[in-house]
Amino acid sequence: MLLWILVLLLLLLAIGGGIVVSKLLFFLLIVAIVLALIGAFNRSTV
Repeated sequence: MLLWILVLLLLLLAIGGGIVVSKLLFFLLIVAIVLALIGAFNRSTV
């Protein structure tokens, strides 16, 4: 749950941020989504 809140915050910051900052935040957002998917997949398989 906390991870999804962080993803939403990163998304909001990426939309509202500058070009360079938003590129960095977009990269972090992709990483967060990947980790969330891996976590959800691991949870569903256990």
